[in-house]
Amino acid sequence: MIVVDNPLAIFSWKLRYVSLLKDFVESEFFVIDGDSLLLMFLDKETQYLNFFYQIECFLQDFTEKGAKYVIAFFKDAEQMYFPYPHFLFLRTALIEHLRHNTSTTVHTEFSSCLSSQWEIFLKKSYPYFIILSDIGLTSLQTDYLSILIAHSLSKKINVVLASGQEYDILRVYGYHVQSVYKHRLFFQKVSYTTLLFVCNNGCGYYPLGALWPLSHPCGSSCLLRVGCGRVHSTVHLLKQLWPEGSDIRRVVCVLACAVGLKIYSNMLENANTSMGAKTEQSGRSKPLSPEAAADLCRMQCLKVTFLLHMPLSQRAQIRIMKSCWTKQVLPLIKMQQLCTHFALTQLSDTNDWKLDLTYLPDLNDDSLLINLAHYYEVKYTEGLEFKKELGKEMENEYQCLWDTVAKLAVKYSFGDAFPIRKTSQLFLEQERTLFRDCEEEIPNIGLISVKSDLVEDYAGDILKDLPVLESNDPAVTSLIKYKEFDELCHWHSGRPLTEEYERVRCNADAKSRDPKERRQIQKLQTFHHFYGSTLEDSTSKLIVLQDDVSGNKSKAETIAEENNRRLKSKEEKKEQEQWKALCIPTEKEIKANLTVGINKLEKFLKTLKSKSVKFSVEMTGLSACLEVWKEHCREQGNKSKDLRKAVQVMRRIHILLEKYQDLLEKRHLQKLIRYLRLLGFENLACSLSDSDEEKQNKYRMRSNYAIEVGPAHFQLQYMDYYLLREERNDPDPRVQHFIPDTWQRELLDAVDNNESAVIVAPTSSGKTYASYYCMEKVLKTSNEGVVVYVAPTKALVNQVVGTIYSRFTKKLPDGLVVCGVFTQDYRNDVMNSQILVTVPQCLEILMLSPRCQKWTKRIQYVIFDEVHCLGGEIGAEVWEHLLVTIRCPFLALSATVSNPGHLTEYVWNFLRSITIGRQLELHCYMYYHFCLFTVLYEERYNDLEKYVCSLKGSDFVIEHCHPCAALTVNHIENYGIPSDLSLSPRESIQLYDTMVKVWQQWPRAQELDPEEFVSFKNKVVIKKADVRKYEQELKKELSKWIVLGQRQKVTVVTGLTLKTVYSFNIIIIIFHLTDVYFILFTLRFNVDSVERAAKNVFLNLLKKQKSEQYPITEREKERLSDELRKVKKMLIKFNPQFERRGYLQQMMALRGIGYHHGSMAMKERQVVEMLFRLGYIKVVTATSTLALGINMPCKSVVFAEDSVFLDALNYRQMSGRAGRRGQDMIGNVFFYDIPLPKVERLIKSNVPQLKGQFPLTVSLILRLMLLAAKGDDKADARAKALSVLKHSLMSFRKERNAEILKIYFMFSLQFLIKEGYLDQEGNPIGFAGLVTHLYYYEPSNFVFVSFLVKGLFHKLCQPIKGSTVFSDDVLEKLVLILANLFGRKYLPACSTKYKCTFCQSKVFLEDLPEDFADAVNEYNTKVEENFAHFLMTTAKLADMEQEYRLPLSKTDFTSKNWHGSELASYLMDNTKSISAISPFACLSGVVDNDLFHGEVVNKAVLRSLGINVTNCPLLYLNKYDNQGRRRPLNAYALDFYKHGSLIALTTDNWYILPFLIWLNSSIVYNMVHKYIFLFLKPSHSRTSG
Repeated sequence: MIVVDNPLAIFSWKLRYVSLLKDFVESEFFVIDGDSLLLMFLDKETQYLNFFYQIECFLQDFTEKGAKYVIAFFKDAEQMYFPYPHFLFLRTALIEHLRHNTSTTVHTEFSSCLSSQWEIFLKKSYPYFIILSDIGLTSLQTDYLSILIAHSLSKKINVVLASGQEYDILRVYGYHVQSVYKHRLFFQKVSYTTLLFVCNNGCGYYPLGALWPLSHPCGSSCLLRVGCGRVHSTVHLLKQLWPEGSDIRRVVCVLACAVGLKIYSNMLENANTSMGAKTEQSGRSKPLSPEAAADLCRMQCLKVTFLLHMPLSQRAQIRIMKSCWTKQVLPLIKMQQLCTHFALTQLSDTNDWKLDLTYLPDLNDDSLLINLAHYYEVKYTEGLEFKKELGKEMENEYQCLWDTVAKLAVKYSFGDAFPIRKTSQLFLEQERTLFRDCEEEIPNIGLISVKSDLVEDYAGDILKDLPVLESNDPAVTSLIKYKEFDELCHWHSGRPLTEEYERVRCNADAKSRDPKERRQIQKLQTFHHFYGSTLEDSTSKLIVLQDDVSGNKSKAETIAEENNRRLKSKEEKKEQEQWKALCIPTEKEIKANLTVGINKLEKFLKTLKSKSVKFSVEMTGLSACLEVWKEHCREQGNKSKDLRKAVQVMRRIHILLEKYQDLLEKRHLQKLIRYLRLLGFENLACSLSDSDEEKQNKYRMRSNYAIEVGPAHFQLQYMDYYLLREERNDPDPRVQHFIPDTWQRELLDAVDNNESAVIVAPTSSGKTYASYYCMEKVLKTSNEGVVVYVAPTKALVNQVVGTIYSRFTKKLPDGLVVCGVFTQDYRNDVMNSQILVTVPQCLEILMLSPRCQKWTKRIQYVIFDEVHCLGGEIGAEVWEHLLVTIRCPFLALSATVSNPGHLTEYVWNFLRSITIGRQLELHCYMYYHFCLFTVLYEERYNDLEKYVCSLKGSDFVIEHCHPCAALTVNHIENYGIPSDLSLSPRESIQLYDTMVKVWQQWPRAQELDPEEFVSFKNKVVIKKADVRKYEQELKKELSKWIVLGQRQKVTVVTGLTLKTVYSFNIIIIIFHLTDVYFILFTLRFNVDSVERAAKNVFLNLLKKQKSEQYPITEREKERLSDELRKVKKMLIKFNPQFERRGYLQQMMALRGIGYHHGSMAMKERQVVEMLFRLGYIKVVTATSTLALGINMPCKSVVFAEDSVFLDALNYRQMSGRAGRRGQDMIGNVFFYDIPLPKVERLIKSNVPQLKGQFPLTVSLILRLMLLAAKGDDKADARAKALSVLKHSLMSFRKERNAEILKIYFMFSLQFLIKEGYLDQEGNPIGFAGLVTHLYYYEPSNFVFVSFLVKGLFHKLCQPIKGSTVFSDDVLEKLVLILANLFGRKYLPACSTKYKCTFCQSKVFLEDLPEDFADAVNEYNTKVEENFAHFLMTTAKLADMEQEYRLPLSKTDFTSKNWHGSELASYLMDNTKSISAISPFACLSGVVDNDLFHGEVVNKAVLRSLGINVTNCPLLYLNKYDNQGRRRPLNAYALDFYKHGSLIALTTDNWYILPFLIWLNSSIVYNMVHKYIFLFLKPSHSRTSG
């Protein structure tokens, strides 16, 4: 027997709040537990149809975001709902509705999570995660769900809690539990039979005594059998009555009424017989008579008549009654609900009867039934004036339904259809029968007028449609008059804020600098220089300012050119002599050991500059390689030969023909022809020969050294990655050290022409060279021009800064520097540098700052690196703001964007709109002759080959994984073959061979044979570009097979190459691969596992060294000692002061092992990066910190752990590190311990598309108003503000969204004016500066200011009497308040149930003091009122046709044949205001007034508006999940302030551990103190009064 106080405790500490849907959602597949889905929305107050609407909204939200999911209902779980018949039939109806009316896949074949079918399903599909509830209707169901959670985790399936989920336009967020080894261990300790026993006990049949208050000899199971049997026989009879079939609502109604009445009457008879007079003596209330039960059933038939004919728009107006059924009525209603469940179960399998299941979501409406019961019970008996007509059509429908019920009742007689009430027994509790008052007045929606040019320019077109308050209205006259805000002092220094202050002289050579500070800057610059030197081999280039240069060369330039020619000639002679000395030894070494000799030959070639010497080396190498091949053939005789030796011969021939064509003489060509014939490639030899005679004089005898396969096949299969790329031979004077490709030259041309470009190219393709050329151009042009480089992370900022220091040196006037940095943690030389490297948020501060307008006009180019962050989870809108506020050309770089054309069109649209009519205002900018184009380059220089690692017995196996094996027929049909799913030459020929084998009558087999393919036939040098054409043809043909009906053959083709994955230890990979590959790069997603893996490698290598001593030469010892000295020197020189496990890190570095993750200090990470690039560290374990552009190229990448963060975006970014251009011919990607389905989805996923986030916040609008009012250049400031407002990606080509944003803007202004941040002219007043300074923390910034305005902080912060020191209690309460405002981290609701003992921390944050909480409530009330007015105003923009349809199934509820009814009109309440409420939500009694409560908004608002409560700046005092449980805040900040212990903090605050692990005690302590006094120091004031 298992005894667990809370089963969730086994995984509680691993809960993380993450984004569930990544950019590549079509590649991820997850499961939703059907019962958890049901529990999320079960509510006694929710009307039946509205329940289905809420579920469809939830599922449609996933669907619209591109998610792929299935829903699973376990059979055993059904038994838990029998005590709740209403929920039971809801569950059954939901299953049938999703199955028949939507495209959602619903699984009901699994008995429980312990069934073998479920395990097979998990193993085959391997879902991304399973959404599960952690709480059930009963404790037994909660235990059952806990077992399901534990079982999922034990099977390596991650879990997402159903509670606490939130969403916005692009993302869905939830609590995620990562499956780890401890979960599997826990499950192994519990026996299978024990779990089965618990499941069976939890899912057994429940007693149904609640359905029937009287004791009865018929037991629960007997009652269920009777009910099921009665339904079965009644269905058979109904088919005879309605042979043509009918609507599901009619069928379920008559079945439930007929069967329910029969069972009820039968049970009543049995009860009377068995109990007799005891009933009256017991004091129990008398049950309903059969006649009264028939009355209730007649009303239910009438209710269904309304459902069949009355449109949703009319039903939404039905009055809201707060009434409940009497105790006598409830048993019959529950019995009918049980019968409805049985009916739906049996009807789902009816294939021989035409049954319309469209309206399964509308089988019941309790509110309508109660209204009808009240009418016939109270009003109908009061006189003729209350007797309302049904209408002819409704009357006929009702008559038909009741007549059918009467016929189905068989031997029972329940009377005619009319009158509907034949008895006077009460159905409703009289003392609780009342109507909800809907006449509550909604506050006035009128707007306070704003006289501002910006407001008029942006929203003037909608102002005429909005109500405006008169100037004498109380809302206007009561406005608070604050002083106008003016920015006088800098926030972090208290010094006057002027342009001169910002441009303080920061040159390290300036004599005015303090000597100590100058030394620190010089040390920092030295470090940057060295860090940059590890990124590039080139030396720093001195930039000379270019004045007007004439076409004639100066005398100095002529002399310099002549000197260069002499130097080249001298170097060439020296290289020739060097080669003469090495020629014979090299030839001997190649013959002795081909691999070693060729490696040395190629290393020597890289040191040469003379083309003629290189040519001589290649010719010698060719001869030596051929001799090796000939010798090998003689040795092998008739045995199979190692064709890798022939590859080296053919490779040298390729290089000579392609790179040294101009140096090849006739004798050289004759030699190449002879060698080709020796290899057996007669057709290639003939194509190379110019002589017709020689072409005809073919060898009659086959060479003894001939290769057994055709030349094209040989080149693709065996030469593979050695095939030459399309490279230009003509250098470009604009680029040193390498010859740029054509697309790179186009980028350089764009920079020369001051044009913009969106560049999408694979990682390591060389797209950043244009960025540095752009910098060089601006540096040469003037001393005033500025280039801004925008990088998404601080790590990438540091890397770019190092590269700039390494590349550029320029003598500038005092006070100016080449490079400046601006991040949220560090800023240096921001306003006085020519190249500013920053993150998006910091550049946005500068672009929207009124004081920086002069500086922004100096910007000549902006470079956006990793621009796909425009569609990211956090800060995506900031990238949009930057794109539309810059007034210069830009370069946007990314490796993972599938719709760059959309981005280009978006920017073009913005440019056209601001240039038309604004030429005069923009005369100082660079928009004339402006050009924007897209560069889409899909070719990686090095191919990536994927491998799956496994352990078979005692053998470690690495198996090749063909990319096409990841494809399925359905994926090709729905998404196509991904554009970046590229094949290596070897993989292309493997695909062709498999296709030929599968379809032997394939019509195009001959045409696509490598030897006959048009790009290969008789071609000596097959290049990668030729292979890419072949690959595209094969992919097109594979897709065409599906069109031709060969789906099965495609399935066979894609299934032939992928292998099975087995678990094993990561150490085995490293032991096996380090012998083969020079560098290995392993990737994990958890800090602890990253460090543990590196440590295990280190310890195992030490162990291996002791057990296996290899013979080593003195020369090798000397080389290793030299390398060790260099590593030690590096570690001493930069002294990174490893804070965590410092000694171990240094020892591992000396062993060539390191780790890299975001919790390390910046200096530590940089040292690891430098040692890795220099080749001293060979193996690095890392998290996804290397995903965004960090330059750490390697030979191999190993994905060594599955995680929610291992999505296709991270996979692409990190696998792109494999294969170093210029060092490796190919990159290798290994998958370790990752299930096969996950590997397939990673490989085949498409590149994400850029989508727009909701772009506006109240704080942003205030910042824009401040910019327009206080900017030095008013016209420029207004133009920038308008650009941000008008040109969002969300509203691009969507006029309705644009109008919604305008209305949101107007109501945000109303809030700002009423709260005293703006006056009626749009000028900032009061604390506007403080709010905008804290804009990142909205809504906490507004609440914080409200505390200041109310004097709450002044009241709290009273020093100890007689001193200026605050007491500990005051400081602790102050930290409590700030912790409730800033850095809020919510914990899941279930966390409060964990029975954990905390060392020193409370973990759960206490509530705000009462006076502060009252202030928050007052603030929230104002915000809610403003937001509700906004929703009611925007309601007119809703698509009402869409609003009357269920979102997922598209079931339409707009009745076309409604002719009205007196009774229907009487039941409607015309005083209800529901202008902004979804008609489905109206059925549950929601009205416009409910929009003034934020927790209702998401369930009630019109869905087509695309707005939810996340757009409302509410600060929740209490936040609740779907089950109404409170989600506590984490008390990490307050806890650390109180105890100051990092160990206690990371031990107790398990949820926030990943966030705090990198902090040492002093840093955290300083953060907390800075956190407090930042807002209280008097010198920080920025206002003028």
